[in-house]
Amino acid sequence: MSLQDKKILLAVSGSIAAYKAAFLVRGLIKAGAEVKVIMTDAASHFVSPLTFSTLSKHEVHTSVIDGDSWNNHVEQGLWADAMVVAPATANTLAKMAQGISDNVIVTTYLSAKCPVYFAPAMDRDMWLHPSTQNNIGLLESYGNLLIPVGDGELASGLEGKGRMAEPEDIIRILENDLTKKKELSGKTVMITAGPTFEKIDPVRFIGNHSSGKMGLSLAKACLNLGADVKLILGPNHLRDIPHQVEVIPVSSAEEMYNVSHEVFPKADIAIMAAAVADYRPKNASDVKMKKKEGDLKIELERTKDIAASLGRIKTKDQLLIGFALETNNEMEFAQKKLTKKNFDFIVLNSLQDKGAGFKGNTNKITIIRKDNKIKNFELKSKDEVANDIVHEILEIQNVHTHA
Repeated sequence: MSLQDKKILLAVSGSIAAYKAAFLVRGLIKAGAEVKVIMTDAASHFVSPLTFSTLSKHEVHTSVIDGDSWNNHVEQGLWADAMVVAPATANTLAKMAQGISDNVIVTTYLSAKCPVYFAPAMDRDMWLHPSTQNNIGLLESYGNLLIPVGDGELASGLEGKGRMAEPEDIIRILENDLTKKKELSGKTVMITAGPTFEKIDPVRFIGNHSSGKMGLSLAKACLNLGADVKLILGPNHLRDIPHQVEVIPVSSAEEMYNVSHEVFPKADIAIMAAAVADYRPKNASDVKMKKKEGDLKIELERTKDIAASLGRIKTKDQLLIGFALETNNEMEFAQKKLTKKNFDFIVLNSLQDKGAGFKGNTNKITIIRKDNKIKNFELKSKDEVANDIVHEILEIQNVHTHA
């Protein structure tokens, strides 16, 4: 059976489409899955908890507290291989997107470590409303997986989008996702991202314009392929980091150096996407420096080269990928860095290319491998660029595996 021994937590919210969830439970069990059901109190007005407990052979919870008993929502979220919110009403989507944990579904969702799928069900105009679409975008940005709505006759009598996906379609999506081999499953990927801030005094620093967006796109791409992702992240304003990514915040180059050396020995792949300061003030002030007449001279000292130090301790089973952002003699400088730092390949981008570099949502890269293979790519979104980089990693892994 296609979902044999998979543990599915089905969360049912208050929609007329709740009747479909009963058929979904039966279909999942026929496919070999073990199913547990949680539901909102509103959902129980459409289909009784007794129906779901009879079908699933498990007790059904409608609240974090049932009578005098407390239901361990954390345990439920950890138990599951996948959580499926179906039907997901506009109200439930909004609460999930904003973390409003006033019912058993959202409290469990916030504790879940497994993939979370949501199958919306609502009337056409509710589906099309900007607030609903914004909430769906937020949920997807957190790493949750949208099961598309159907198009047809709705409970209101209107025609259009908003129907909950059919149970067989949901089962097919779960089968495709949960049973296919993910190429980075069992691998730990360390990614450095963002800038570093080098302290001048308590209110001033030396930094750069890196946003961390490229590193985040890489984290998502690796996560989608089943990797355990450790994101070592400098100061940033990112708001859409999937909760499955372990974020280790740092500020300075020294902090990033220390954390990288802690994480790297257990990593299979390391991607050095951070824009690390090459210099820092030699004598940072502990108090705010006051304005004086004349110029101010700040003596700088070199920071430790994180990538080069990791390159020296890299084993034959580890992959180390670097980045080079250049403004002139790009290829020459990138190839020197590739050799000096013992990278398996380096990702070159030039500030001379429109749409490449810091802050924006696009990038234009060239990949240079240590075997002298060079690949040029067109301007793409950073998510697409991340997929190109991860594809290169998979290619090299396959060569190592069959060597």
